Amino acid sequence: MTRRTRRNTSLAIKSAELALATPLVIAERMTRMALAGSTPSARDRKEFHGMISEKAVAFAQSWQAMAWQAARVNQAFAASLFQSMLVPGRRPALPSASALHDAALGVLGVGLGPVHRKALANARRLTRSKRR
Repeated sequence: MTRRTRRNTSLAIKSAELALATPLVIAERMTRMALAGSTPSARDRKEFHGMISEKAVAFAQSWQAMAWQAARVNQAFAASLFQSMLVPGRRPALPSASALHDAALGVLGVGLGPVHRKALANARRLTRSKRR
């Protein structure tokens, strides 16, 4: 299996897991909100506050990871272009469509990571506490 296929599969699997975990987390939290009513307990207030703050943290981590990955990819492409220009008589090597595609998937993959981790952790935690 090539590296590109593993990355595509990883991104596809992360997306599918996120698509399955997110509705579960939303349903659990909406149920908790409905049951808490107008006077939520301390545990409910902590959960409700965490719902907001964890999203901000996960998305900030996601954007930062994507920015760093994009910077690394751009640096690698620039270095490749510069190296090809150092050889006399050689045309500048532009990145192929495949390389650009792989770079975009890499940026998406690292960006999806923090959100994916948090959503799956919430799904495990909320379904585990429901069983108790």
